[in-house]
Amino acid sequence: MVRARSGTWLLAASLGNLAFLYLPIAVLVVYSFNAANLAAAWQGFSLEWYRLLARDYALAVALQNSLLIAAASTAIATPLGVGAAVGLERLRGRRPAWLDAALLVPLVMPEVLMGVALLLLFVLVKMPLGLLTVTIGHAAFNLPLVMVVVRARLRKLDPQLEEAARDLGATPWQALRRVTLPLLRPAIVGAALLAFTVSLDDFVVTFFTAGPGATTVPLKVYSMIKTGISPEINALSAILVVVSMALVGLSLVMQRINEK
Repeated sequence: MVRARSGTWLLAASLGNLAFLYLPIAVLVVYSFNAANLAAAWQGFSLEWYRLLARDYALAVALQNSLLIAAASTAIATPLGVGAAVGLERLRGRRPAWLDAALLVPLVMPEVLMGVALLLLFVLVKMPLGLLTVTIGHAAFNLPLVMVVVRARLRKLDPQLEEAARDLGATPWQALRRVTLPLLRPAIVGAALLAFTVSLDDFVVTFFTAGPGATTVPLKVYSMIKTGISPEINALSAILVVVSMALVGLSLVMQRINEK
């Protein structure tokens, strides 16, 4: 009886947490189909706001910038993160304790601090703010993200597989390329998708490191809400939510492939 009541309370608490997290998102998605000009008043179903988004040239440019930055930062962070993960696991027991903490600091550091630090760095080296600086900033916080995901998969691999390849005459590079990396491929793809999603949705670091001509979709949304929240903003936000959730779900699926 006590165990059943405990399970009921846990289920209720879980459902309450899910409602707290996803109910505002559900309301946003529903009101993106609102025919009214004001987001707070429902006046019927309409796809007009999605049609307006499709004809918005400024939004198209912002989307192009977001996709370019996300792809470039992921392309930079993924190989560096995989290399760091493999190197750290190979040095297990021989690396200083502070090295792990130093590589994970960007994950726990407030984004405001990271954005200000990157801005000061770019000003110090006199690098003009633009797409390049945003890409560097996104790669900086994506690298430890990739490293954590790949290291989690590395620790589940049987080290005897690579040792067997070495015993059969493979060089360290051949063993890494033909044994370890194929086994890591699902985790690498999943980490890359996760990094792409985080980069696509980032606002704070982008806000501090972007310059003229480097407006991304989150920055575009921020500029739009200054004049009030309209159904067009809801429509854009709904698209971002759906795309982000799809990419995160695909990332989780890729990480679980051949997990056992």
